[in-house]
Amino acid sequence: MSMCSSSSGSSSTKSWIVHGIVAGAAIAVAFGAGAYLGRYRKFRSRVVGIIPARYASSRFEGKPLVNILGKPMIQRTWERTKLATTLDHIVVATDDEKIAECCRGFGADVVMTSESCRNGTERCNEALQKLDKKYDVVVNIQGDEPLIEPEIIDGIVKALQAAPDAVFSTAVTSLKPEDAFDPNRVKCVVDNRGYAIYFSRGLIPYNKTGKVNPQFPYLLHLGIQSYDTKFLKIYPELQPTPLQLEEDLEQLKVLENGYKMKVIKVDHEAHGVDIPEDVEKIETLMRDKNLS
Repeated sequence: MSMCSSSSGSSSTKSWIVHGIVAGAAIAVAFGAGAYLGRYRKFRSRVVGIIPARYASSRFEGKPLVNILGKPMIQRTWERTKLATTLDHIVVATDDEKIAECCRGFGADVVMTSESCRNGTERCNEALQKLDKKYDVVVNIQGDEPLIEPEIIDGIVKALQAAPDAVFSTAVTSLKPEDAFDPNRVKCVVDNRGYAIYFSRGLIPYNKTGKVNPQFPYLLHLGIQSYDTKFLKIYPELQPTPLQLEEDLEQLKVLENGYKMKVIKVDHEAHGVDIPEDVEKIETLMRDKNLS
């Protein structure tokens, strides 16, 4: 076993994904994209999954290499990602040789990127430019989601393929009341066509009582996202925007510049590792579910 998975998506997850794809297809037709959808499997068909990983982190240094029940977290994320059916290739993009050596040790392809990348999206873009093959879609898979469901990866890819007017796609799930005011749990609001309106570290929408409304379906953003590669190439050229800087959320730069972002809702219990204390929670969950 390398020292340097795994429940399948529920039927509810799959039904939400299908709903998102169908909605995207209907919108695409409304925008005169019938020709694209007639060749559905060919449009944005070449897909690469990139797992950005950096050693330096203000909240959790060395996070990708943290041990989770005998394997480094980056390996667990990579193993789950390999179960997705829409990805033609998977690479880890890192600026750290320790991470690169670990990943090569368990069989992952690695692309070295510069330390100047300001976020995972820019790291994905740099890695994309260094790949020999050309791709239409890049999936940015968060390395700190060791229990990511492959159905979610496939879902956001298919949603982007079905929405030619969008340059970006991502996933949300139901927000737990206890996470409502946790700034590490990013919230999202969407319009009635399934496109993102806003993301925030604060609770949105926020009612005048200042309390969580137990009847309202608040949404939690899952870190995974996919991009059209043509858009990804211009993303680094876009200047940082006020909302992006204030919330420290890179996806807000996309919205502030007027681009569309498709959102699918899935039934998924988020288990990201943001701080060291989250590792014990993940390991307890894996033991309870008999995951190794």
